[in-house]
Amino acid sequence: MARQIRIALRNCGVIDPERIEDYISRDGYMALATVLTELSPEAVIEILKKSGLRGRGGGGFPAGLKWEITRKVQADQKYVVCNADEGDPGAFMDRSILEGDPHAVLEAMTINGYCTGASKGLIYIRAEYPLAVERLKTAMKQSREMGLLGNNILQTGFNFDIDIRYGAGAFVCGEETALIHSMEGLRGEPTVKPPFPSVEGYLKKPTNVNNVETFANVPVIINKGWEWFASIGTEKSKGTKVFALAGKINNVGLVEVPMGTTLREVIYEIGGGIQGGKEFKAAQTGGPSGGCLTKKHLDTPIDYDNLIAAGSMMGSGGLIVMDEDDCMVAIAKFYLGFTVEESCGKCSPCRIGNKRLFELLEKITQGNGTMEDIDKLRNLSTVIKDTSLCGLGQSSPNPVLSTIENFIGEYHEHVKDKKCRSKVCKSMMQYLVVPEKCIGCTLCARNCPVNAISGERKQVHLIDQEKCIKCGACMEKCKFNAIIIN
Repeated sequence: MARQIRIALRNCGVIDPERIEDYISRDGYMALATVLTELSPEAVIEILKKSGLRGRGGGGFPAGLKWEITRKVQADQKYVVCNADEGDPGAFMDRSILEGDPHAVLEAMTINGYCTGASKGLIYIRAEYPLAVERLKTAMKQSREMGLLGNNILQTGFNFDIDIRYGAGAFVCGEETALIHSMEGLRGEPTVKPPFPSVEGYLKKPTNVNNVETFANVPVIINKGWEWFASIGTEKSKGTKVFALAGKINNVGLVEVPMGTTLREVIYEIGGGIQGGKEFKAAQTGGPSGGCLTKKHLDTPIDYDNLIAAGSMMGSGGLIVMDEDDCMVAIAKFYLGFTVEESCGKCSPCRIGNKRLFELLEKITQGNGTMEDIDKLRNLSTVIKDTSLCGLGQSSPNPVLSTIENFIGEYHEHVKDKKCRSKVCKSMMQYLVVPEKCIGCTLCARNCPVNAISGERKQVHLIDQEKCIKCGACMEKCKFNAIIIN
């Protein structure tokens, strides 16, 4: 905990999220009061721009600049949208903030409305976050009762209110144009930009979209000053970032560290190292669209630019740690399988290209791959990245390219030797009986679901490799460690 700085998570676990008084006791709504009574919209936007706050949803676009663009567009109606469609496997940063500190997001959205000229806010949240939804509703009700949301906020004449919109769990709806279409009751599909949502978004009106973690930083920046926030982090990536540590690591959960903290510090000092004292192999950052960082990246400062240079990305903050027992070819196939399922299907490179990539990886993990298939993986990945419509397709080949770059030896083993060193790819595995240890108890044969094991009682048994479905039941039931995986 000593190496963490809690800004976005400052109140999580500290206050009762269902009591507005608890939030107010920790400077809650002080930023809103300051903004409405002392600062012009331009001054607030300038503070955000100087702070260096970048979008925490994955794109990393400067938040202050996005607010400024929306403000400059002339329209009779504008909207503020909070993107709470957290879709990365193993990521729960936004959910924790909404469950533990919902007022921080409401306050920041109201400040955004004042700055951009919007009178309406919308929170797009996954329907499978029932506790977050419940606490948001409670917070909104309390804010309205205290004159902090709705008409004539704090007796200043400023009107701003917030509603909730539900998402059905589509990963692609994390992309802002797909999200907007979903809120409009249309298919969650992205559109070509420009026009950007800041110019033409929800219901064709100027719309400012930021994610939960981005909003959670805003009140603190107003209260403590842009200089304080800008003093944390690196030259181009200011402040902190919340990561969801998962995988083969001792301390799983959320951590919030300054930008520029190294991967080694996050994994070994905050995360407590690899489970079982095993060797670190890779870390997947940026969710299924990110890339794998290896031992050579352990001392790389984590920020937007360094991760992209390393072949990965910040994403929303998922960080999955892998050890020596993981097969990197299988990992690439797993993440690509996720993006194939989550593709909206609007553009051919993503819809068809990723499916072909997945089929190539499946061919390799089944022991049927060729060296030409590895070249096809590289070439097709490049084409998909260059020609896909939105960020999902443009980044989906990252796990493939990064694992080929950093673990080409494992690909060669799968293709040339028909062998998976981690013994993960079942098609390449063989369950064998060790004659010296087998006593012929018949327990393995009695538990084999396909009758692939033969042998008389008190005689050494044999496994028919043609029949074996590699379920592992024989190894699990054997009490004498007489069955091994080759």
